[in-house]
Amino acid sequence: MKVEIWSDVVCPWCYIGKRRFETAMARFEHASDIEVEWRSFQLNPDQPKGAREPLDESLAKKMRTTLEEVRQMNAQVTELAAAEGLEYHFETYRVVNTFDAHRVMHLAKARGLGTEAHERLLRAQLVEGEILEDHDTLIRLAAEVGVPAAETARVLATDAFADAVNEDIALARALGAGGVPFFVIDRRYGVSGAQPPELFLEALETAYREAAEAGA
Repeated sequence: MKVEIWSDVVCPWCYIGKRRFETAMARFEHASDIEVEWRSFQLNPDQPKGAREPLDESLAKKMRTTLEEVRQMNAQVTELAAAEGLEYHFETYRVVNTFDAHRVMHLAKARGLGTEAHERLLRAQLVEGEILEDHDTLIRLAAEVGVPAAETARVLATDAFADAVNEDIALARALGAGGVPFFVIDRRYGVSGAQPPELFLEALETAYREAAEAGA
């Protein structure tokens, strides 16, 4: 059985959703039969490359609200993340264009390191305050999970994997995703958002049971 997960590497809810999904997988007795594939999505596709904006200011403009309201909202998200063992630092978070980061993700995925790279980039953005459009940063982070620096540098110097990123985004739209995280099980079940582990587990069990019945 295959689970495809659309996510952006700068998405606070995606990291929370990842942890909750992992909790469900740890409880799922057939987890060894599950193939997980990470797919690309951009929360801010119109963010100009090179424009690095503090999260509070960016969200206040986008939501047409005050900085204080945004900070209260982010404090709540920080608490939810902490419950999943994640220490968010929104004070160092910068809104950037993530297209190049997703191209690097596809490079990592081609080397069988997609899950490792996705985890590393999420942590870099949300916990460590890294800038995920900076090429030197992407090269270093990819190397940490096993992608040779020279390969990442070559990809970033070209438009390699751009089509793959765009295809992932188009597929998400075709499947009805309006945001991320978005989980699709065997192209039959969709789960939107960072749902509780119990809901993920129920979806996995239902899909697995129905697949087994269909193959009987």
